[in-house]
Amino acid sequence: MSDGRGLPLSLVYCATAIILSTSVKADAIVLKSGQKIVGQVLKVQPDTVFVDIGIDVIRIPVDQIESREEDDPAAAEPTDVTEKGIFRMANLPERTVKENVVRYGEGVVRIQTPTGLGSGFIIDSRGFCVTNFHVVEGQTRIGVTIYRRRDNGEFERRSIRDVKILALNPFFDLALLEIPPQDDMEFQTVYIGQDNSAREGDPVFAIGSPHGLERSVSEGIVSTRNRSIEGIVYIQTTAQINPGNSGGPLFNNHGEVVGVINMKLTFGEGLGFAIPIAYLKHFLNNRDAFAFDRTNPNTGYHYLDPPRRTNPKPPFSGRNSKPDSK
Repeated sequence: MSDGRGLPLSLVYCATAIILSTSVKADAIVLKSGQKIVGQVLKVQPDTVFVDIGIDVIRIPVDQIESREEDDPAAAEPTDVTEKGIFRMANLPERTVKENVVRYGEGVVRIQTPTGLGSGFIIDSRGFCVTNFHVVEGQTRIGVTIYRRRDNGEFERRSIRDVKILALNPFFDLALLEIPPQDDMEFQTVYIGQDNSAREGDPVFAIGSPHGLERSVSEGIVSTRNRSIEGIVYIQTTAQINPGNSGGPLFNNHGEVVGVINMKLTFGEGLGFAIPIAYLKHFLNNRDAFAFDRTNPNTGYHYLDPPRRTNPKPPFSGRNSKPDSK
């Protein structure tokens, strides 16, 4: 049976009952019909959310949800945050893509150089930002665009210049930047995944600026988590990747960064690739070894010239000796 608005009566009754109840720590889900459900979200799927309302577990179609937020303000931010140098990790609850974009999307920035653009994400409140090496390769003049949501829901764009390069790793295609501090604004940061837990079939999504189309969101799944290409293992994903996405984050459904987007297969659809966080953590934890030298924009590794082939004859020396004539 239906209440005339397309919702099952059982769902309406549950919603009505739960409005009158209280919960210490729960999620508040507002339906498009205007009703509000308060309960603990047990599982989030691409098309369904399962909510424990205390006396029963109900199934809510995602397309019927208008918004969702924690009913308890104390639960708005994770309490079990682990600081790992210049990045953070935490146990985050599952959320829909829309909810994660609202929470962590402001931590994604656009990177501009004189020769092109890419994406990046802020990992520390001091302005440390991750992107791809090939986005800033050979460049020293770098700027970023940061997006801040206003109270009316619109975004304010702020362009920041004089961004510093701190470290480069060409082999893993990673770069660490430092955005100058802003007196009137705090940097929104993202969380790094705790381990390489991404598995085939897991939902993921990307935020970036493909072809300059800022704040574009694309959703997909993990096709494989160990695609080997030229000696490096990548995460392969069906999330749409295009030029301009490079350096942006690949999120899981907890809002954790599980990869750094860096390429797609030319003339192929749904064949994108991201650098796993194991490589990213190694790079960040050993960033001093990849420190940038402004006099050599391609630092990260340096090859010495091979030794010249020696002349089999004795070298010229001594007053009475003469050099070989040719």
